[in-house]
Amino acid sequence: MSRHIAGRGRADRSAPPPAGPPPEDVECELSKKLTLGQFLKLASLLDSGADAKEAVAAGAVSVNGEVDVRRGRGLVHGDVVAFADRSARVVGRAGQGEL
Repeated sequence: MSRHIAGRGRADRSAPPPAGPPPEDVECELSKKLTLGQFLKLASLLDSGADAKEAVAAGAVSVNGEVDVRRGRGLVHGDVVAFADRSARVVGRAGQGEL
């Protein structure tokens, strides 16, 4: 019979570094709600709203490393959106949305 000791052998199992190039900073107007679908087009990660709708619904888009299927999800300063092998970071204009 094998005994499991909690935490044993897991010390070196940290998440691997993100693949691909670092995210591109994209300046955005954050005085109004910025949705995931809008940002995908604004950052040129996808060409159209229809493409964004399909990609998000298919689970091919992640926000801050987690898949999100809500095209209307609100984004804030510092969020990183990734699709395929590209990613972009939301940056508020003139300090908007920063703490």
